[in-house]
Order: sequence, then C-alpha cells, then structure tokens
Amino acid sequence: MNDLKLKLKIDSFETVNEIGFYWKNSDYIHLLKEFNYPDADQLKENEIFEYLKLSISDFDPAEAAAIVLNYKLSDQLNEGQIQNISNEMMNDKVAEEYPEPALHFDLFNINQLLFKAYNGTFPNTEATIVKMRFLDEPTPEITKELIIKCLGATLSSHNLIMRLFQDQINGLEEFTDANKVIWYFNKIDSRQVEIITSRYWLDKEDIIELEFEAEIHHFEQE
Repeated sequence: MNDLKLKLKIDSFETVNEIGFYWKNSDYIHLLKEFNYPDADQLKENEIFEYLKLSISDFDPAEAAAIVLNYKLSDQLNEGQIQNISNEMMNDKVAEEYPEPALHFDLFNINQLLFKAYNGTFPNTEATIVKMRFLDEPTPEITKELIIKCLGATLSSHNLIMRLFQDQINGLEEFTDANKVIWYFNKIDSRQVEIITSRYWLDKEDIIELEFEAEIHHFEQE
C-alpha cells in the first residue's frame, strides 16, 4: 500500500475532567440501589446525581470505589483486581497508570465520579477532546490508527505517544494499540472528526502546529 500525504487542521482542543455521555441516569439509579438508597426510582431526574453523591459519601472511599468498579468492570476484572484498584485509586491516577490501557476510559470516568462524590479525596484526572479536519479531497478512510499517525506529524518528541509508539507511527510495526490510546472517535462529517483520549496521552502543549501536513507510512507484513 502506498504511503499517503495528508493536510490537516486542528479546529479545537479542550481539556475536560468529565465526559458527559459516559454516565446515564439509568447508571445512577442502579448505583443508588447498590449504595442502599431505597427509593431511587422515585427521584426527579435533576435530583438523581446529587442523591447519588450523598449516598456514595456515606461509604468508606475504598469500599465505594469497589462497588462502582464492580458495577462497570466485573466482566473484565476479577474480585482481587477490583479490590487492588479500589485501594490504589485514592493515591494513584489509575486511569493513567493501570497496566491495561484498554480500561483507562472506564477508569477515568469511575475515578471522576468518585472525585466529585468525595470532594477531592480521589485524584483529579483530565481528558482531552480534539476536533480535527482533513483538508484533502477525497478524504481517506478515517481510523484511530490514521488519526494517531497524522497527529504524529505535529506532536513534540516529548509526547508520550511519540516516545512509546514511534515505530508504529513510522510504519515499522503494526499499530495494534491505536484503539487503546484513542478512547472515543466520532466522524462529525466526511472531513471532520472528534476524538477523546487522556491528557496523559495528549496535552495541548504537545501540539506544535494547528495546521500541518502528515506523511502516513503503512505497515506491511513481510
């Protein structure tokens, strides 16, 4: 497959400490029951989250963390792993440090729910939302791998993605970790995309140019 040369522009770059679509009221109602609130179904929509924060804060922080982790990740973590993470969360940024990056998106949102419930007992972690536009016509098939390889053209050498995945970005190795780095990917239209990742992976200060040209190198199996 031939290499590509693409022109891109970063339209917006935002640092946030919550992702609005992750938690739904149905999650909060389920968790209220887990935290022994008996009449969760009777609450008004605008009251649910406030009552959940109060209910969570009645529990020991590590115990509360285990309950939320079990609700969201019991199909991916065993009981021992959940207990370990629940104890580590008050001191460590597990959404950045946990050895399996595929879980970082869930851990970020769980951490931030607990951060709000305990008014800062848990570390505050941040996410990055980027909207970027492909300027070429026709636009290539946009994937998470392509987005990261494009961003590689404008990221400083100090950026964590560049330090860990240089060979994958340069097409020397298969880029199997692209899905773990980019948490969420949405095509706004045929040219513009929105991505969400951790600030740990992508910080505004890592960006050298907002409008840039990227040369994409494809990995080819020998």
